[in-house]
Amino acid sequence: MNRNKLSSFVVSAMIVIFLASMSACAKKTVPPTAEEPEVARVEEAVGAEADEEEEAVVSEIEEEGMGSAESLDTEVLDEAEETSLEGRTTPGLFPVYFDFDKSVIKSDQVDRMEKNAVFMEENPGFKVRVEGNCDERGTNEYNMALGQRRAMSGKKYLVNLGIPETRLSTISYGEERPINFGHDELSWSQNRRDDFVVVE
Repeated sequence: MNRNKLSSFVVSAMIVIFLASMSACAKKTVPPTAEEPEVARVEEAVGAEADEEEEAVVSEIEEEGMGSAESLDTEVLDEAEETSLEGRTTPGLFPVYFDFDKSVIKSDQVDRMEKNAVFMEENPGFKVRVEGNCDERGTNEYNMALGQRRAMSGKKYLVNLGIPETRLSTISYGEERPINFGHDELSWSQNRRDDFVVVE
């Protein structure tokens, strides 16, 4: 009898131990840690910082007037004076631009003419051809004549600045050599010009 009681006690104990171990192995739900809200806050802060940087760039662009039609025209005109939009003028010399249907050197182009004279004084072996150009408006015949008047105007101005006439020649290309192929005032203003080309 004692042996039966002992066996039943052992079996009962084993069942209790088994049940206890099963409940211990059950999947536990992990409560959210303090780190999770912190990560969310960091991500939110980073996103906000990126938005602020983007807004700052947009604000800077707006403040500088970039993107507006008026400022774009100014930038393109400035570029025309400093880069390849200078047409066929030899580096070191500067093209000059004219008003519509005019061949008189404008006051805002005088500095360019003076720089061209200095360049020729510093390079006495060079001869320069002044090339008159027009925009597309007007007949071919009229623009050839206007281009010639512009070329002669550039030549005479250099002569008045002390450059020997023998070092200067002229030619008109009329509307045949545009550097901007648009059909608006900005394009036309870049095509109404004298180019200064070293020929010798």
